[in-house]
Amino acid sequence: MTERARIRDYRTSDAGAVNRLALAAFDQFREQYSDWPAMRAGLAKTSELSSSGEIIVAEIGDRAAGAVAYFRPGIKKAAFFDQEWPIIRMLVVDPVDRGKGLGHALTSECIARARRDLSPMIALHTSPIMTVALPMYLKMGFGKRHDAPPIHGVPYAVYTKAL
Repeated sequence: MTERARIRDYRTSDAGAVNRLALAAFDQFREQYSDWPAMRAGLAKTSELSSSGEIIVAEIGDRAAGAVAYFRPGIKKAAFFDQEWPIIRMLVVDPVDRGKGLGHALTSECIARARRDLSPMIALHTSPIMTVALPMYLKMGFGKRHDAPPIHGVPYAVYTKAL
């Protein structure tokens, strides 16, 4: 990670930036999703994850360069997750800031929060189309647990890491 990047908690004033980051990060996958307009509409509301989760922002200078949402154990999640597991959702990095270690730093912060919450396990779901994120998660010790329902035609699976 660049020395100028800072990991911090989300502020409501970050909503627009987080939504733009999600759209920019996923734009490269637009051809893989069978219903890109529906996927795009969901991505445009990424900041709403702050209503039940903790959004964490990676900031370079005075701008958001990446973000991720962390959901504590016991918070309602999709049925394909164990409800007692903390989960990582919507890790996004601005395409211009890729390769700076922001995704790793944001994921590490989620792992630290799971440890703070005394969780024995943390989970996420991702897809083989995520050719940068998936190998990063595997290198960080996540392993495939089971398949998850596809999202707009794209296969997904649940990955977990013992803490």
